[in-house]
Amino acid sequence: MKESDRKLGMHRAITRRDFVHDLGLAAFGLSLPLSTWGNSDVPGAASTYYPPTLTGLRGSHPGSFEVAHALAREHKVFDPPRMLDETYDLIVVGGGLSGLSAAYFYRQLHGEDVRILILDNHDDFGGHAKRNEFHQGGSMRLAWGGTVNMEYTKYSATARGLLKDLGINIPRLLENFEFGWMENGSGLKPATWFDAKTYGHDVLLPGSVIIHLPPDELAGLVSTFPISEAARSALKNFLLSDRDVLAGSSIEQKQAYLRTTNYLDFLREHFALPDEAVQVFSGGTMGFWGVRAENLSVAECLESGLPGWHVLGDFVLSDEETEAGPSSSAMFPDGNASIARLLVRSLIPGAVPGMTPDSDPFDIVTATLDYGQLDQATSRVRLRLNATAIHADNSPDGAGVAVNYVIGAKVLQVHGKSCVLACYNNIIPSLCPQLPASQKAALAQSIRRPMLIMNVALRNGKAVQKSGISGAYLPGGLCQHVMLVTGVNVGDYHPQWNPEETGVVQFYGAVGAANPDGLTISEQNRAGRQRLLEMKFEDFEREILRTMTGVWGSGGFDPAEDILAITVDRWPHGYARDHLDLEDAEWNTQPYPNVVGRQTFGNISIANSDAGADAYTHTAIDQAWRAVNELPASPGASAAGA
Repeated sequence: MKESDRKLGMHRAITRRDFVHDLGLAAFGLSLPLSTWGNSDVPGAASTYYPPTLTGLRGSHPGSFEVAHALAREHKVFDPPRMLDETYDLIVVGGGLSGLSAAYFYRQLHGEDVRILILDNHDDFGGHAKRNEFHQGGSMRLAWGGTVNMEYTKYSATARGLLKDLGINIPRLLENFEFGWMENGSGLKPATWFDAKTYGHDVLLPGSVIIHLPPDELAGLVSTFPISEAARSALKNFLLSDRDVLAGSSIEQKQAYLRTTNYLDFLREHFALPDEAVQVFSGGTMGFWGVRAENLSVAECLESGLPGWHVLGDFVLSDEETEAGPSSSAMFPDGNASIARLLVRSLIPGAVPGMTPDSDPFDIVTATLDYGQLDQATSRVRLRLNATAIHADNSPDGAGVAVNYVIGAKVLQVHGKSCVLACYNNIIPSLCPQLPASQKAALAQSIRRPMLIMNVALRNGKAVQKSGISGAYLPGGLCQHVMLVTGVNVGDYHPQWNPEETGVVQFYGAVGAANPDGLTISEQNRAGRQRLLEMKFEDFEREILRTMTGVWGSGGFDPAEDILAITVDRWPHGYARDHLDLEDAEWNTQPYPNVVGRQTFGNISIANSDAGADAYTHTAIDQAWRAVNELPASPGASAAGA
């Protein structure tokens, strides 16, 4: 073991956490034999387990992506499928929010007697709407492992209608809402942490998140930044400047400049800022856009809170021009996983045995689902986990579809009248090689941005409280932000911050290429994706221990004693690719590739947020509505064998 790892306590921490985790599972009587689950044609009947409590590598977990990679990367030819005696009105590929919404809308349009099968390659439903549930410290603590916000003011009538149908009352959801990312009602203050691995030595700046400070306040901190004196001087000159660098330009010219000019070039051109000074802000945009500041326009960086408005005179972008314009958001303690759970409750009521039709919808937050009910032959809707689709095609007579999938070591086939592909759009050319070449080429351009969320369950928050720090911006970190999760109070779940009790700390951000220079955004995303997949749990753990010791070490933080469990939600295919100002010209040229790619093909339509080129929950919902409405004429109810 490296001496640096020994200093972090990894020789003690791994054994302790594994032991505590195993005790927690035993206490719940949970059986988690994924091999047993995967080797059954009807997995719901094979075993009982509860994936939200699983720790370690989650998100795109081992076992969830290998079949898809064999199909798309290695062009594997699978064995002929065994045909199941199952026929459905609708087969949905992808059990995330878009796939679940598609199933919901289909029943809404065609009646509750229709039969629907939902296939998903993960061991849990919801896609990026991932619930992380911790019991290791006694009282349940929740966190999200993916999509989190409901930007409800931007929702379409369709998305708002779905929330209403599910019983999600936004004003009520906000009644006890005290969460503000690092300003979270705990009374603690945020910080910025420069790490020694990146900057040569550790520097902690308590009380300041440098990417959101007014320029004059930020200028007062520059002398503490671990960068060269020349870089400090140039950065300070920029922050204290009061000249309008675009003086004499019309409003239209300013708008065009801000949308077509790279932020790095802007700072170089007008203030001769060296790269190391810009790098301080590089990660400040990654949590929102999933892209480094160096690859974004000036406008996009300003929208993200980076400095620059002070040298543009009185010019501002209108609300219509800003992607990050005025928007209010609401959230559940497990993020948008509660939306996915409410959708499953509507589709398969028996999966939530503790709730009746008259139950408070917010009871879903503390409800325990019965995963054994998800795939029952007697149910009109079946949700089949650990099932990776490998082929979808229209039947020769044009009257239906056939879908092949792999579960365990078996290749199986089911038939239906229609199919919605609500999966990652980039893999659809491999699923449907019979699509027109132009459509496949368009779908192949959907290259998602890798994201990472890591949740850490703490035995208590004494070290956090003593340090006075609620979280930190991490300019050199694998994730760009770390924070205490508290203040999201819904229904019977309202754990107030108490340093004497268990709590959760969350890391979040985008993961790009280790060496991004000279790479396009898409090339960086591909490199970041591979980087995530190649990392072992110990690599993520090392990053967590190093960072938490740097941020909260002053309060006596001891990883071996204070950490109870770690859940790493890695998403190599994270944020949907949107139309950033400086994206590839081919991607930003109309008709947009996402529009060309989502065209209906016979009885097969395409959903997912990729189809809307926007990494938001409401986009996933809207695309599900569109895809269902683009399917051929209304079906009659089908019969399905066991």
